Amino acid sequence: MSALSRRRILFGGAAVGAGALLTACTSNTPENNAQVNTNTGGDANPNAAPGQKVIIGFSAPAADHGWIAAITNNAKAQAAAYSDVELRSVEAGADAAAQRAAIATLISQKPTVIVMLPHDGKELNAVGIEAMRAGIPVINLDRAFPSQNAYRLQIKGDNYGMGIAAGTYIGEQLKAKNVSNPIIGEIPGIDSLELTQERTQGFNTALQTFGFKVANRRPAEFTADSGQAAATALLQALPKMDALWNHDDDQGIGVLAAIKQANRSEFFMVGGAGSKAAIDAISAGNTVLKATVTYSPSMASSAISLARLIGQGKGMSDLVELQVPKEITLASETITKENAAKYAKLGF
Repeated sequence: MSALSRRRILFGGAAVGAGALLTACTSNTPENNAQVNTNTGGDANPNAAPGQKVIIGFSAPAADHGWIAAITNNAKAQAAAYSDVELRSVEAGADAAAQRAAIATLISQKPTVIVMLPHDGKELNAVGIEAMRAGIPVINLDRAFPSQNAYRLQIKGDNYGMGIAAGTYIGEQLKAKNVSNPIIGEIPGIDSLELTQERTQGFNTALQTFGFKVANRRPAEFTADSGQAAATALLQALPKMDALWNHDDDQGIGVLAAIKQANRSEFFMVGGAGSKAAIDAISAGNTVLKATVTYSPSMASSAISLARLIGQGKGMSDLVELQVPKEITLASETITKENAAKYAKLGF
């Protein structure tokens, strides 16, 4: 299947909460004082029909990472699926300062809505507030703004939930093998990011329920090279290991390379995000990688669909409320050999 075909499947089938986006109809009669969505039949989706034109400004870091590349690809493909959407993409530059400047220029162009995946949510918080004050709703994607007045909608993956999912899988597997005092390694991504800290917190919490803890932790930087360097150091520090959680499947390419180079296979590994390469490796069953926990870039497709609804003043299908919610967090699911075929179409 071509990359474009995978993207179309991804944005078409996994736009969480935005698939059949209808304006909710409510019933609140004296006989039945309940707010109920009555538009539950098989009627055609009125929101799918072309409506008021929406100009969506979009900014995300440079696509030097598979997950980020998928974010941008999904956003562009989802926008192209709507005849009433114009996507204006601006370069985010190499750091937060460059992205601030790019967004300031975008604000001056007065788009209907802005969708932004910031280099760092805290550092871009002020520009989110600036856009909102200018009357431009902001969709904050993935890396959270700390201030609620900096965004109209925040849509992100469940970073803490990723850690919970990874820790639960590892704990259950070790318990099933009757390993009472396991040696567990961890390779996170960029440690200064709040999302990385949340993943680690969730992982530690889940392990604690089994009476386990991390023996050694070596941060990487979401790249294959940094993953290989971190894994090499971790493997040297732990001559024996029972389980390993690597937070990111892109840096996992380097992690697996280091493991192969060290000729180590006494442990199993869990990945993070759900890349196509990771899902394929899990299906093949020929490496230490036995599972990965999802953090899907399909959130960008959903962000574009929801930005369109916000720009047109519409609500969501299965909700009674007339507006798109303020926050949406996507669930983190565990992919194993048993269900890998089901998730293959969502790999990036």
